[in-house]
Amino acid sequence: MRPYRIIISGGGTGGHIFPAIAIADTFRQRHPDAKILFVGADNRMEMERVPKAGYEIVGLPVSGFDRSHKLKNIAVLFRLLKSLRMAKKIIRTFNPDIAVGVGGYASAPTLWAASSLGVSTLIQEQNSYAGITNKRLAKRAATICVAYEGMERFFPTDKIVVTGNPVRKELETALEDKKAALDYFQLQADRKTLLLIGGSLGARTINRGMQNGLKRLLDAGIQIIWQTGKHYYADIRQLLEQVNTANRVWCADFITRMDYAYAAADLVVSRAGAGSVSELCLLKKAAILIPSPNVAEDHQTKNALAVASRGAAVVITDSDAEQLLADTILNLIHDAAKLQSLSEKIGLLAQRHSAERIVDEIEKLRVIFPSPCRP
Repeated sequence: MRPYRIIISGGGTGGHIFPAIAIADTFRQRHPDAKILFVGADNRMEMERVPKAGYEIVGLPVSGFDRSHKLKNIAVLFRLLKSLRMAKKIIRTFNPDIAVGVGGYASAPTLWAASSLGVSTLIQEQNSYAGITNKRLAKRAATICVAYEGMERFFPTDKIVVTGNPVRKELETALEDKKAALDYFQLQADRKTLLLIGGSLGARTINRGMQNGLKRLLDAGIQIIWQTGKHYYADIRQLLEQVNTANRVWCADFITRMDYAYAAADLVVSRAGAGSVSELCLLKKAAILIPSPNVAEDHQTKNALAVASRGAAVVITDSDAEQLLADTILNLIHDAAKLQSLSEKIGLLAQRHSAERIVDEIEKLRVIFPSPCRP
């Protein structure tokens, strides 16, 4: 039998890209001779991150629909049609055994093209509430890997496999050395550490909430690891230069050592993207979740509530974050019993070895549904 040929499509944010790379890395560990091709969206994050991880990627001109300016969607439709044609050509040329979609703009045309040419497709649905695109693609998919129970309301029961969301490999051992983590950020072991992560692009309300409460948090003895996102870094850096932080704020637009960031943190403030929630569950981190309102189907709110309903996280709405964030942090971070309770309960929601379980499903598909394109 020839070596595996796998297409992995999707991206747009780290929440889609990191799981995709985790799947590819796991597959390559099992099958070193496998050919893996990524398909992403032009000018999106994956076009930079995927090559850095050692994989080839092809970009499509696809983009999202503009809900505010509907006339602009005429151009969006033309880009979608062009992307469908390009995706079909990619499928015919690369001749994959299976196409995997992890979400993001490129997943839809790629999986549609693959299924229309008879190639088996696997959807990795990361959220607790499935979007319109994946619900439509599910009709043709062979397998749907999900992170939450109860997804039968969106997908055919016989196609669903609960695998969880893959996380970055380095996070699996992230909590082993807290001292090294604190040293990395030049922080002290005898202070409570707050970690703020608003996603790779940043979160305006999280940043503003922190700016509003920064002095009170510092006065309470808290030390801070602050990922601002690239859009907000310059302004926040300027603010910090005007405040006496007493060397208790580490700030950057992007944290490359997230394993150390999680290891150092006593409390995490985060958006509620599926990848972030999965990481918090796996690492048993007490968290304040602030769902982004700027996502399809408001899926971050549904992710956050799925965790909070089990007493496993505190949720603040985006509209309240600027006013309530500092108070909520101050009420939580010195409450050892509450932090312990949140940590224990969120840990119960973790799905472990997710990338390995998804690769198991990919391997099954080649046996059950051999590609009609294969020579």
